[in-house]
Amino acid sequence: MSKHFSKISVVGLGYVGLPLSLQFARSGVSVLGLDLDPAKVDAINSGQSYLKHYSSESISEQVNAGRFEATTDPVRISEVEAILICVPTPLDEHREPDLSFVLDTAKSLAPCLSPGVLVTLESTTYPGTTEDELRQVLEDGSGMKAGVDFHLAYSPEREDPGREDASVKTIPKVVGGFTPNCGNLAQTLYGQALDNIHRVSSCRAAEATKLLENIFRSVNIALVNELKVVYEAMGIDVHEVISAAATKPFGFMPFRPGPGLGGHCIPIDPFYLTWKAREFGKHTRFIELAGEINTAMPDYVVAKVVDVLNDQGKAVNGSKILILGLAYKANVDDCRESPSFVLMENLVSKGARVEYNDSYVPVIPETREHAHLSGKQSVLIEDKYDLILLSTDHTEYRRFDFSNFNCPIVDTRDCIIQRPAKYFQA
Repeated sequence: MSKHFSKISVVGLGYVGLPLSLQFARSGVSVLGLDLDPAKVDAINSGQSYLKHYSSESISEQVNAGRFEATTDPVRISEVEAILICVPTPLDEHREPDLSFVLDTAKSLAPCLSPGVLVTLESTTYPGTTEDELRQVLEDGSGMKAGVDFHLAYSPEREDPGREDASVKTIPKVVGGFTPNCGNLAQTLYGQALDNIHRVSSCRAAEATKLLENIFRSVNIALVNELKVVYEAMGIDVHEVISAAATKPFGFMPFRPGPGLGGHCIPIDPFYLTWKAREFGKHTRFIELAGEINTAMPDYVVAKVVDVLNDQGKAVNGSKILILGLAYKANVDDCRESPSFVLMENLVSKGARVEYNDSYVPVIPETREHAHLSGKQSVLIEDKYDLILLSTDHTEYRRFDFSNFNCPIVDTRDCIIQRPAKYFQA
């Protein structure tokens, strides 16, 4: 297809939208970023980064070149030829899909859509969202028909913050259109900025692809989490076993256990399919079992902490505990759905006085589930606590010398190399 996109808009300038915007801008496409947060908009327009793994220089370069600007005004959407929606899709308090961010965004954009515009959704969701709920809102608000007056597609984000061996440009992009022509346009759009586009037959197939990717990870993490508990009872180091199994060059992929699932994908995405499957009278027993195992891991870790403190002649109640790592994964500043929050809450509920250390998250931001913790600040790593609990395997913790510490350390990631005498895995 000969269509060439010269100006697009990326809606939602977070961990997905910002790197996507930068990649399109670097490829010569003019990008209008749209976000409700005026602080993010002001930061971009002044060439400043608010995500630790993206430099201010990477933003200012594109802003100064006139290829990237940001706004809070949805009316300006009328200027662009394509709109990429990158907003959150969390679970609500009943663990059911919350599409409010997607649908509210669509309602604000619909009256501003120009004829012929391409709208693609990147937010993770259940199959049918794009061609059912999103399409209906856009059609109702614009008075136009999808696949006729404007174009509609789905392309799941595959952003992996902190990863150094892949980038937005090099990670293959899955795209599926509402109609064949919609798919053609989406393939052309992403092909202008990304190296490899994988076309699928529909929006539903693309939505299902994203869910499969994260369900695969969730199930395998649940497996090694369960084996960690079993092997510990047998006196076997599960990490040694995983490393040994990983020497097999076929038929095995290593996953590592931890204190629970975190991030914006793996703890959430499987439940999107579980919820949708019930509409078709199907039950996702395997997925739900994996969810139960992973959700139970913080309780297992806290029980380990209780045992270690008991062995030192101390109760949890009144003990001072330092949690190492608030981010959900190593070397990023993203703490969404982090199991560290659950560990912190559980220990506090038992009477512990809990601090945390994380150079990537120096201050706890506002979160939907743990709003009362916002503003709490990271402290120094010192040998003055009754126990130290490692939750996130940041590289700096691997390099830190704990060998002379007197307090016990519980390591949930097999992370610490220079270990003290009182070292325990969980």
